[in-house]
Amino acid sequence: MIREETIDFHIKTAWHGIYRRYNQVASQYGSTTTMGYVLLNIDIEQGTPVMKIGPSIGMESRSLTRILKTLEERGMIYKQKDLEDKRSVRVFLTNEGKEKREIAKNTVIALNDQMRKAIPPTKLKTFFEVIKQINQLIENNKIEIKI
Repeated sequence: MIREETIDFHIKTAWHGIYRRYNQVASQYGSTTTMGYVLLNIDIEQGTPVMKIGPSIGMESRSLTRILKTLEERGMIYKQKDLEDKRSVRVFLTNEGKEKREIAKNTVIALNDQMRKAIPPTKLKTFFEVIKQINQLIENNKIEIKI
């Protein structure tokens, strides 16, 4: 089987294209795609427990720690002990972080709006159904790999 015939090749290629496009925009604001995703996953009002951010965006704790440190150094976030669970730390957005989060949000919306204009709704519906099924197969270990 050639790579162009594999499902994962097309998913990975599309994701890398999207990621590069987001990075082009993010770099204009001194940011990265990853930083934008982290900011988007921090609750504006309540903050978010550190341990909930990584799983929500599929990021390992080592990488998340590094990104959070960078965001904190750049004045976009601050950390605070959770008032309800003293063992936990919550991450909050500063005003700068809220501004960067809004830019990230608008970037995601703009890219999605443009794709939705270019791709007919029926094809998008099929795409979402197929992606959902692929995720379910993976999550439920329905795919047995025999070599």
